[in-house]
Amino acid sequence: MKDITDIFHRLRNGQTVSFQDPEAYKLRAASFATKKLLNTMNNSADPSEIRVLLREITGSEIDESVAVFTPLYINYGKHTKIGKNVFINFDCVFLDLGGITIEDNVQIAPKVSLLSEGHPLNPKERSSLMVGHILIKKNAWIGANATILPGVTIGENAVVAAGAVVSKDVPDNTIVGGVPAKIIKGIE
Repeated sequence: MKDITDIFHRLRNGQTVSFQDPEAYKLRAASFATKKLLNTMNNSADPSEIRVLLREITGSEIDESVAVFTPLYINYGKHTKIGKNVFINFDCVFLDLGGITIEDNVQIAPKVSLLSEGHPLNPKERSSLMVGHILIKKNAWIGANATILPGVTIGENAVVAAGAVVSKDVPDNTIVGGVPAKIIKGIE
């Protein structure tokens, strides 16, 4: 029996969805609605207004301790959750249909990409959207221009070096770097 649950719910639960899905049109419509709010947010220099707009984009509470240096680019928003005392620097990209959770005290450097979405390798299935939830645990630091791929968990207190491409989970208290990212050393 075909699952007729809402496309956003299916994606958030990790299902692959074909662009031929009868609800696929909702993905672009939601993205354009988010873009409208992002345009306003990305042109604001008022931290309070940025948090209010981010709250509207994500549909969740954004604590006063959160600081976002715009521009920030998000394709959907409702599957992004941000903890307390989080800092997000300029020019970050969040593709969140698969879900992105950023726990407390996380530092995200400029030009970081959190990509919870991708496509199947098989060319016959490539016009589908595959997703995997990204979790960034407490006190993690994501370096400039790093890319976190679908389904990855960044461990508590972990550091992702600048320019790294992270395709596998990062253990707590470790530093990873490179393409693909590998453990460099532990943090004591």
